[in-house]
Amino acid sequence: MLGANGHWENAVKRLEGKVALVTGGTSGIGAGTVERLCSEGATVIFTGSNQAAADALCAATGARFVKHNVTDAAAWEGLMADILGQHGRLDIAFANAGTESGDGSIEDIGIEGWNNVIGVNLTGVMLTVQHAMRAMAKNPEGPVGSIIVNSSMNAHRAMGNFVAYSVSKSAVIALVKAAAVHSGNRKYQIRVNAVLPGVVETALIVNLINKSGDPVATRAAYEGLSPMGRMAAVGEVAGMVAWLASDEAQFCSGSEFTMDGASTAGMNGV
Repeated sequence: MLGANGHWENAVKRLEGKVALVTGGTSGIGAGTVERLCSEGATVIFTGSNQAAADALCAATGARFVKHNVTDAAAWEGLMADILGQHGRLDIAFANAGTESGDGSIEDIGIEGWNNVIGVNLTGVMLTVQHAMRAMAKNPEGPVGSIIVNSSMNAHRAMGNFVAYSVSKSAVIALVKAAAVHSGNRKYQIRVNAVLPGVVETALIVNLINKSGDPVATRAAYEGLSPMGRMAAVGEVAGMVAWLASDEAQFCSGSEFTMDGASTAGMNGV
Protein backbone atom coordinates (compact mmCIF):
# COMPACT_ATOMS: atom_id res chain seq x y z
CA MET A 1 0.00 0.00 0.00
CA LEU A 2 1.00 3.64 -0.50
CA GLY A 3 1.93 5.17 2.85
CA ALA A 4 1.14 8.65 4.10
CA ASN A 5 4.62 9.82 3.06
CA GLY A 6 3.97 8.87 -0.56
CA HIS A 7 6.28 5.84 -0.40
CA TRP A 8 5.32 2.21 -0.85
CA GLU A 9 4.90 0.02 2.21
CA ASN A 10 4.63 -3.77 2.49
CA ALA A 11 5.45 -4.32 -1.18
CA VAL A 12 5.42 -7.80 -2.68
CA LYS A 13 8.76 -9.37 -3.63
CA ARG A 14 8.30 -9.42 -7.42
CA LEU A 15 11.92 -8.52 -8.14
CA GLU A 16 13.87 -11.01 -6.05
CA GLY A 17 17.02 -12.16 -7.84
CA LYS A 18 17.04 -9.16 -10.18
CA VAL A 19 19.80 -6.55 -10.40
CA ALA A 20 18.79 -2.97 -11.07
CA LEU A 21 20.51 0.27 -12.06
CA VAL A 22 18.89 3.65 -11.30
CA THR A 23 20.51 6.83 -12.61
CA GLY A 24 19.90 10.08 -10.78
CA GLY A 25 18.98 8.04 -7.74
CA THR A 26 19.87 10.35 -4.86
CA SER A 27 16.64 12.36 -4.71
CA GLY A 28 13.06 12.67 -5.91
CA ILE A 29 11.66 10.01 -8.21
CA GLY A 30 15.06 8.33 -8.43
CA ALA A 31 15.42 7.89 -4.68
CA GLY A 32 11.81 6.75 -4.38
CA THR A 33 12.43 4.15 -7.07
CA VAL A 34 15.58 2.91 -5.33
CA GLU A 35 13.49 2.41 -2.20
CA ARG A 36 10.70 0.66 -4.10
CA LEU A 37 12.93 -1.71 -6.08
CA CYS A 38 14.82 -2.65 -2.91
CA SER A 39 11.55 -3.27 -1.07
CA GLU A 40 10.50 -5.65 -3.86
CA GLY A 41 13.69 -7.68 -3.48
CA ALA A 42 15.97 -6.29 -6.19
CA THR A 43 19.67 -5.68 -5.73
CA VAL A 44 19.98 -1.98 -6.59
CA ILE A 45 22.92 0.12 -7.76
CA PHE A 46 22.19 3.82 -8.14
CA THR A 47 24.20 6.73 -9.47
CA GLY A 48 24.40 10.48 -9.02
CA SER A 49 26.65 13.12 -7.50
CA ASN A 50 25.27 13.86 -4.02
CA GLN A 51 27.38 11.69 -1.71
CA ALA A 52 25.63 12.71 1.52
CA ALA A 53 22.17 11.93 0.16
CA ALA A 54 23.50 8.68 -1.31
CA ASP A 55 24.97 7.59 2.03
CA ALA A 56 21.63 8.12 3.75
CA LEU A 57 19.76 6.19 1.07
CA CYS A 58 22.25 3.31 1.19
CA ALA A 59 21.84 3.09 4.96
CA ALA A 60 18.05 3.09 4.66
CA THR A 61 17.71 0.58 1.81
CA GLY A 62 20.88 -1.52 1.47
CA ALA A 63 21.35 -0.24 -2.09
CA ARG A 64 24.84 0.55 -3.41
CA PHE A 65 25.91 3.96 -4.72
CA VAL A 66 28.39 4.68 -7.52
CA LYS A 67 29.27 8.30 -8.22
CA HIS A 68 28.78 8.69 -11.97
CA ASN A 69 27.79 11.32 -14.52
CA VAL A 70 25.45 9.97 -17.20
CA THR A 71 26.96 12.34 -19.80
CA ASP A 72 30.48 10.92 -19.31
CA ALA A 73 30.58 8.44 -22.20
CA ALA A 74 34.01 7.12 -21.24
CA ALA A 75 32.86 6.19 -17.72
CA TRP A 76 30.03 3.91 -18.81
CA GLU A 77 32.25 0.93 -19.62
CA GLY A 78 33.65 0.99 -16.09
CA LEU A 79 30.21 1.23 -14.49
CA MET A 80 28.89 -1.74 -16.47
CA ALA A 81 32.04 -3.74 -15.74
CA ASP A 82 31.53 -3.02 -12.04
CA ILE A 83 27.92 -4.21 -12.08
CA LEU A 84 28.56 -7.32 -14.16
CA GLY A 85 31.72 -8.12 -12.23
CA GLN A 86 30.00 -7.95 -8.84
CA HIS A 87 26.57 -9.31 -9.72
CA GLY A 88 27.00 -11.24 -12.98
CA ARG A 89 23.95 -9.70 -14.61
CA LEU A 90 21.74 -6.65 -15.14
CA ASP A 91 17.96 -7.02 -15.27
CA ILE A 92 16.54 -3.52 -14.78
CA ALA A 93 17.70 -0.05 -15.77
CA PHE A 94 15.80 3.13 -14.92
CA ALA A 95 17.14 6.10 -16.90
CA ASN A 96 16.01 8.81 -14.51
CA ALA A 97 18.78 11.40 -14.34
CA GLY A 98 17.57 14.76 -15.62
CA THR A 99 17.97 18.51 -15.30
CA GLU A 100 16.35 21.84 -16.16
CA SER A 101 19.44 23.89 -15.30
CA GLY A 102 20.11 26.64 -17.85
CA ASP A 103 16.78 26.22 -19.64
CA GLY A 104 14.56 29.03 -20.91
CA SER A 105 12.32 30.07 -23.76
CA ILE A 106 13.37 29.68 -27.40
CA GLU A 107 14.41 33.34 -27.46
CA ASP A 108 16.22 33.39 -24.13
CA ILE A 109 18.09 30.08 -23.84
CA GLY A 110 21.84 30.16 -24.36
CA ILE A 111 23.79 27.45 -26.12
CA GLU A 112 25.43 26.41 -22.84
CA GLY A 113 22.04 25.89 -21.22
CA TRP A 114 20.72 24.04 -24.27
CA ASN A 115 23.74 21.74 -24.37
CA ASN A 116 23.51 21.05 -20.64
CA VAL A 117 19.85 20.02 -20.68
CA ILE A 118 20.11 18.02 -23.91
CA GLY A 119 23.35 16.45 -22.69
CA VAL A 120 21.81 15.07 -19.51
CA ASN A 121 18.20 14.49 -20.59
CA LEU A 122 18.81 13.04 -24.05
CA THR A 123 22.45 12.02 -24.55
CA GLY A 124 22.64 10.72 -20.98
CA VAL A 125 19.50 8.66 -21.54
CA MET A 126 20.84 7.32 -24.85
CA LEU A 127 24.04 6.20 -23.11
CA THR A 128 22.01 4.58 -20.31
CA VAL A 129 19.82 2.65 -22.72
CA GLN A 130 22.74 1.68 -24.94
CA HIS A 131 24.95 0.33 -22.17
CA ALA A 132 22.09 -1.28 -20.28
CA MET A 133 21.02 -3.19 -23.38
CA ARG A 134 24.58 -4.32 -24.07
CA ALA A 135 24.89 -5.55 -20.47
CA MET A 136 21.51 -7.29 -20.48
CA ALA A 137 22.45 -9.05 -23.72
CA LYS A 138 25.19 -10.80 -21.70
CA ASN A 139 22.86 -12.21 -19.04
CA PRO A 140 23.54 -15.91 -18.38
CA GLU A 141 20.16 -17.09 -19.68
CA GLY A 142 20.31 -14.84 -22.73
CA PRO A 143 19.34 -11.26 -23.59
CA VAL A 144 16.54 -10.39 -21.18
CA GLY A 145 15.66 -7.35 -19.08
CA SER A 146 13.64 -4.17 -18.71
CA ILE A 147 14.77 -0.63 -19.48
CA ILE A 148 12.55 2.23 -18.31
CA VAL A 149 13.08 5.87 -19.31
CA ASN A 150 11.70 8.74 -17.27
CA SER A 151 10.12 11.15 -19.74
CA SER A 152 7.42 13.67 -18.78
CA MET A 153 3.93 14.82 -19.67
CA ASN A 154 5.78 17.78 -21.21
CA ALA A 155 6.74 15.49 -24.06
CA HIS A 156 3.18 16.11 -25.26
CA ARG A 157 2.41 19.39 -23.49
CA ALA A 158 5.48 21.51 -24.14
CA MET A 159 6.43 24.41 -21.87
CA GLY A 160 7.16 27.72 -23.56
CA ASN A 161 9.62 28.70 -20.84
CA PHE A 162 11.48 25.34 -20.75
CA VAL A 163 12.19 24.62 -24.40
CA ALA A 164 15.17 22.27 -23.98
CA TYR A 165 13.47 20.22 -21.29
CA SER A 166 10.33 19.85 -23.40
CA VAL A 167 12.31 18.88 -26.50
CA SER A 168 14.44 16.38 -24.58
CA LYS A 169 11.45 14.67 -22.99
CA SER A 170 9.78 14.30 -26.37
CA ALA A 171 12.95 13.04 -28.03
CA VAL A 172 13.51 10.26 -25.50
CA ILE A 173 10.16 8.76 -26.47
CA ALA A 174 11.45 8.30 -30.04
CA LEU A 175 14.63 6.85 -28.52
CA VAL A 176 12.58 4.37 -26.50
CA LYS A 177 10.61 3.26 -29.55
CA ALA A 178 13.70 2.91 -31.74
CA ALA A 179 15.50 0.91 -29.05
CA ALA A 180 12.46 -1.32 -28.51
CA VAL A 181 12.20 -2.09 -32.23
CA HIS A 182 15.93 -2.81 -32.40
CA SER A 183 15.66 -5.16 -29.42
CA GLY A 184 12.75 -6.96 -31.04
CA ASN A 185 14.58 -7.24 -34.35
CA ARG A 186 17.43 -8.95 -32.51
CA LYS A 187 14.86 -11.22 -30.84
CA TYR A 188 16.08 -9.98 -27.47
CA GLN A 189 13.65 -10.28 -24.59
CA ILE A 190 14.79 -6.81 -23.47
CA ARG A 191 11.88 -4.41 -23.12
CA VAL A 192 12.17 -0.63 -23.42
CA ASN A 193 9.41 1.67 -22.20
CA ALA A 194 8.85 5.23 -21.04
CA VAL A 195 6.96 6.66 -18.08
CA LEU A 196 5.52 10.16 -18.49
CA PRO A 197 4.72 11.64 -15.07
CA GLY A 198 2.85 14.86 -14.52
CA VAL A 199 3.80 17.12 -11.62
CA VAL A 200 5.18 14.95 -8.82
CA GLU A 201 5.27 16.10 -5.21
CA THR A 202 8.99 15.66 -4.69
CA ALA A 203 11.00 17.36 -1.97
CA LEU A 204 12.20 19.83 -4.62
CA ILE A 205 8.64 20.82 -5.56
CA VAL A 206 7.63 21.13 -1.92
CA ASN A 207 10.65 23.35 -1.29
CA LEU A 208 9.71 25.56 -4.25
CA ILE A 209 6.16 25.84 -2.93
CA ASN A 210 7.28 26.73 0.58
CA LYS A 211 9.76 29.35 -0.64
CA SER A 212 7.29 31.06 -2.95
CA GLY A 213 5.66 34.33 -2.00
CA ASP A 214 2.30 32.59 -1.61
CA PRO A 215 2.66 28.86 -0.82
CA VAL A 216 -1.10 28.27 -0.83
CA ALA A 217 -1.54 29.77 -4.29
CA THR A 218 1.57 28.06 -5.63
CA ARG A 219 0.42 24.66 -4.40
CA ALA A 220 -3.01 25.27 -5.91
CA ALA A 221 -1.38 26.13 -9.26
CA TYR A 222 0.61 22.89 -9.29
CA GLU A 223 -2.38 20.81 -8.21
CA GLY A 224 -4.62 22.57 -10.71
CA LEU A 225 -2.59 21.27 -13.64
CA SER A 226 -4.40 17.95 -13.24
CA PRO A 227 -8.18 17.56 -13.48
CA MET A 228 -7.82 15.25 -10.47
CA GLY A 229 -6.76 18.28 -8.45
CA ARG A 230 -3.53 16.97 -6.99
CA MET A 231 0.07 16.11 -7.73
CA ALA A 232 1.39 12.57 -8.08
CA ALA A 233 3.14 10.95 -5.15
CA VAL A 234 6.70 9.75 -5.70
CA GLY A 235 5.59 6.26 -4.72
CA GLU A 236 3.04 6.17 -7.52
CA VAL A 237 5.71 6.77 -10.17
CA ALA A 238 8.06 4.30 -8.49
CA GLY A 239 5.23 1.76 -8.52
CA MET A 240 4.82 2.07 -12.28
CA VAL A 241 8.57 1.62 -12.74
CA ALA A 242 8.51 -1.45 -10.50
CA TRP A 243 5.64 -2.98 -12.49
CA LEU A 244 7.42 -2.37 -15.79
CA ALA A 245 10.55 -3.94 -14.27
CA SER A 246 8.64 -7.03 -13.21
CA ASP A 247 7.75 -10.16 -15.14
CA GLU A 248 4.11 -9.01 -15.12
CA ALA A 249 4.96 -6.60 -17.95
CA GLN A 250 6.84 -9.04 -20.19
CA PHE A 251 4.96 -8.10 -23.38
CA CYS A 252 5.17 -4.33 -22.88
CA SER A 253 7.82 -2.71 -25.05
CA GLY A 254 8.07 0.50 -27.02
CA SER A 255 5.22 2.00 -25.02
CA GLU A 256 4.46 5.27 -23.24
CA PHE A 257 2.90 5.04 -19.79
CA THR A 258 1.37 8.39 -18.95
CA MET A 259 0.58 9.08 -15.30
CA ASP A 260 -0.45 12.71 -15.06
CA GLY A 261 -3.95 12.65 -13.58
CA ALA A 262 -5.48 13.35 -17.02
CA SER A 263 -3.41 16.54 -17.46
CA THR A 264 -2.75 15.72 -21.12
CA ALA A 265 -5.90 13.69 -21.81
CA GLY A 266 -7.95 16.49 -23.31
CA MET A 267 -9.92 19.62 -22.53
CA ASN A 268 -13.43 20.80 -21.80
CA GLY A 269 -15.58 22.30 -24.52
CA VAL A 270 -16.83 25.86 -24.37
